[in-house]
Amino acid sequence: MTDRGKSYGRERDHMSTEEDDVVSPSDLGGEGPPVEEKPYKIVFEANKCFGAGKCAEVSDTWEMDIATGIAKPKTYYIGEEDLAENIEAAEACPAKKDRGIIHVVDRRTDEEVAPDPHGDGTLSVDW
Repeated sequence: MTDRGKSYGRERDHMSTEEDDVVSPSDLGGEGPPVEEKPYKIVFEANKCFGAGKCAEVSDTWEMDIATGIAKPKTYYIGEEDLAENIEAAEACPAKKDRGIIHVVDRRTDEEVAPDPHGDGTLSVDW
């Protein structure tokens, strides 16, 4: 095999498959705190935030950064007590034509809880 057939240490065709393009939530971010303590993870497409602030209006997890004018989470890992308000933040986000850029993922199942526009738990990021 030539170097042209290798990518990141594994053999690949010159064309990627749909399976190669699927992003698993567990592949994003660090390991985080124990799943038992914080069973949910926030995946945030910060590059698509335009600063509407809807997330910060409905959730204490979110704040507006005065320097950048966009939102940011205070933490990426949340417990059951913060789940409802972060689902509301994900659903309130008007970015991506109301599909949102805040994704709440259940770390136990690796499925998107919100906004879940596909209805099947797959991560709905556009990277």
